[in-house]
Amino acid sequence: MSPSTSPRFFTEREVARHSTKDSCWVLLGTRVYDVTAFLRMHPGGEALIRSRAGKDLTRVMEGPPHRHSPNARRWLEQYYIGELDQESGAEEVQTLRVRRKASEQAEEKSAEKTSKMEDEDENSPYKLCSSVDLDKDLVDWRKPLAWQVGNLREKYDAWVHQPVDRPIRLFGNPFMEAATKTSWYWVPVVWLPIVFYLGWHCYTTLAQGNTRIELTSDFSIPVPKHVFPVLFMMGWFLWTFIEYCIHRFVFHMKPPAHNYYLITLHFLLHGQHHKSPYDGSRLVFPPGLASIVVGLFYMSLCKTLPETLGSSMFVGGLCGYVVYDMIHYYLHYGSPKKGSYLYSLKAYHVKHHFEHQRSGFGITTTFWDHPFNTVIPDEKF
Repeated sequence: MSPSTSPRFFTEREVARHSTKDSCWVLLGTRVYDVTAFLRMHPGGEALIRSRAGKDLTRVMEGPPHRHSPNARRWLEQYYIGELDQESGAEEVQTLRVRRKASEQAEEKSAEKTSKMEDEDENSPYKLCSSVDLDKDLVDWRKPLAWQVGNLREKYDAWVHQPVDRPIRLFGNPFMEAATKTSWYWVPVVWLPIVFYLGWHCYTTLAQGNTRIELTSDFSIPVPKHVFPVLFMMGWFLWTFIEYCIHRFVFHMKPPAHNYYLITLHFLLHGQHHKSPYDGSRLVFPPGLASIVVGLFYMSLCKTLPETLGSSMFVGGLCGYVVYDMIHYYLHYGSPKKGSYLYSLKAYHVKHHFEHQRSGFGITTTFWDHPFNTVIPDEKF
């Protein structure tokens, strides 16, 4: 709800009634929050929040088992809907309802005024979010953000790592804006046919028995078809290292505060994802941008190794990339079973977004975080 709007008041009985997946409310002290939209995204799973619906989360937020970060607390405030009137009894219910009706009328008038100022389409997702104080934020959310963030300078790093539950508009031009968005299913649609075709081509080529590794001009080693699965997995393993390096050294570079262009570049590459981590249209790579990395990966392997061997490793790496993008999307929007591998990955990745932005760079695996000393530390109480 808007910070300028008078708070609505609810009785304990009213709050307790909202304990389903279609309407889930929680308390933090006397503050009431509607967290229905966050159920699927919660790293602990939907069932965990629903089991605490209508209850006070003050002790839960402090932990154990998990102490929620300042960003997590700030995120919760986006779902604030009103206050709990603990002293209200049966005689006061009618008074509360009258008070709530007056508050709702005030909200409607405020919404109409905002609608006229913003001049946006009434069905736009940007109007459905009230998670950002439009008057106090460092950027103007009514305008495209791409050309604004560079002006934040030394304030950019802190601002971009304070996530909001709101879609981002990067460009005013509708074609440029559309080019930055990709539905998750385009990743397997575009890349898996290439994986299957090249995988079959490499295997059948090796099956012909003509592929050899020349050690000297007089000595070479034949490469049988049974080596293909090994080369495939080597390529996949190599991708996990590339994934880690891109995430750590490119996506999480810290642009100089005085450099407008590097700040803008960082925001376009990855900063916008940290600012709005649940913007579903920007959780996977657009195929056009990904093709640059894929092409460089292919050329590097084929220049370093014999063509068939390089292609075999490339297929494994490309498959690893597809799995990476699918897992990344699932970590944001999926609800993995508690105790599973993906459950632990989701919790790990959410910590990276909300608390440990300078560590926890592994997505499909935390393996490379260990030798490079970027593992997210365990919490201590």
